[in-house]
Amino acid sequence: MGYRVGDWVEVCSKEEILSTLDKRGRLEELPFMPQMFQYCGQKFQVFKRAHKTCDTVTKTGGRRLADGIHLDLRCDGVAYAGCQADCLIFWKEAWLKPVQESGVAAVSVAPVVIRSKSGCDEADVLAGTVKQGLLPADETVYVCQATLLPQYTTLLPWWDPRQYLEDYTSGNVGLKRIFQGFSYAGFYLLWRGVSRLWWGLGRYLIRAYDGFQAWRGGLPFPRREGTIPAGQLTPASKLDLQPGDLVRVKSYEFIISTLDTNNKTRGLYFDAEMVPFCGGTYRVRTRLNKFLDENTGKLITTKGASIILEDVWCQARYSDCRLFCPRSIYPWWREIWLERV
Repeated sequence: MGYRVGDWVEVCSKEEILSTLDKRGRLEELPFMPQMFQYCGQKFQVFKRAHKTCDTVTKTGGRRLADGIHLDLRCDGVAYAGCQADCLIFWKEAWLKPVQESGVAAVSVAPVVIRSKSGCDEADVLAGTVKQGLLPADETVYVCQATLLPQYTTLLPWWDPRQYLEDYTSGNVGLKRIFQGFSYAGFYLLWRGVSRLWWGLGRYLIRAYDGFQAWRGGLPFPRREGTIPAGQLTPASKLDLQPGDLVRVKSYEFIISTLDTNNKTRGLYFDAEMVPFCGGTYRVRTRLNKFLDENTGKLITTKGASIILEDVWCQARYSDCRLFCPRSIYPWWREIWLERV
């Protein structure tokens, strides 16, 4: 259909969607998850066109997805033992109908549905959330859109210009963001190459970058490294933050002081994509204690909670080989990186 950001769509009926799925509850290897049924018949605006995404399973970089759409709907984790990662859900265009607004009423247009003869039903979709086969009696391996991502996507080289054209034509990214992204990527490649030959010159380039950004009101270089030796205990803070609490993200300089040389505090990585939110004020969305390991499909329960903030997600400004990825993953924050407001 070539949906653009902001287009209105209606989620197909349960029967229409089941007719597109194989016996495992998948369409072209993309699972339709049980919690998605609750949106059938409802109308939403397209959040992003999911023509590409990032590989968080095998770390191969950017991936291409055919006919993918993101609505502003996230996985509630109910079918996955309460996973709290809040991943953005992938939709196939075959599961959506285009909608044209006509005053208050909306006129739905018949969908293009890929018919399946598998006889898939709701029980099959639910069964598809768990890996079948020989497993220990006390072990459950879950299957979701995140764990299967390499199976329903294909490798997307970062140098393929078609992806950036679609980023723009779909409305995912504006020309200003594209220009800023390419400018940063060019500087980063220059800095990395120079630093390998002469680290002192690399540090000079960072100072020059920061000076220019300060002059134009931009962000500092986002890939500094922590200084605490790896393996040495990093600092911690206990705020006992709860959903709804208002917090301020501490300065980038302070957060760097809490990181080891692997850029981790108590095992949690501080990513460059988190730098734009430093100094901002946000509400706590989730106090995260459990999540699915996307590589193994097993539920992980953490000893200490991480924090997810409302409307704070990866914008793919600085991601290697994954510029402008629309997946909008929530980063996790340590409480020492935050302060109550």
